[in-house]
Amino acid sequence: MSRPNIPNLRTWPRNLSTSQGGGLSTLQGGGMSTLQYGGMSTLQYGGMSTLQYGGMSTLQYGGLSTLQYGGLSSLQYGGLSTLQYGGLSTLQYGGLSTLEGGGMSTSSSSVYRSNIPPWPVFLRELEARGYHAQAELIRQYLPEFLWPENFFN
Repeated sequence: MSRPNIPNLRTWPRNLSTSQGGGLSTLQGGGMSTLQYGGMSTLQYGGMSTLQYGGMSTLQYGGLSTLQYGGLSSLQYGGLSTLQYGGLSTLQYGGLSTLEGGGMSTSSSSVYRSNIPPWPVFLRELEARGYHAQAELIRQYLPEFLWPENFFN
């Protein structure tokens, strides 16, 4: 069973691959790209955009939204969900899974995609908003160089 296609949900690569199209790639289409539609772009539909559908948006489908499918939602498919396909799931295709298709995978195939901002930013936002248990869980899986205190220094 694959993750359902959710209309209007914008996603970016959020795994640990540095290959083109990977979550740590700065090339066009990469999770750390600052180009239009990129995972680190502040432009509309970008992973760092505060506009609707953006990774930093608190509006519906946004990476910092608490509504269904939002990055701060604990409902199924949400960024803080531990259920299958959830951002805090260690099951295949989950945000904390190291298996192919997971958020902690370094594989360049079947790349995990999510509507959250880049991992260092998401972790910083979680801690700033009081989601300490969830942030601590992510730190158990996320390489230390992506922890905000290391990434932004």
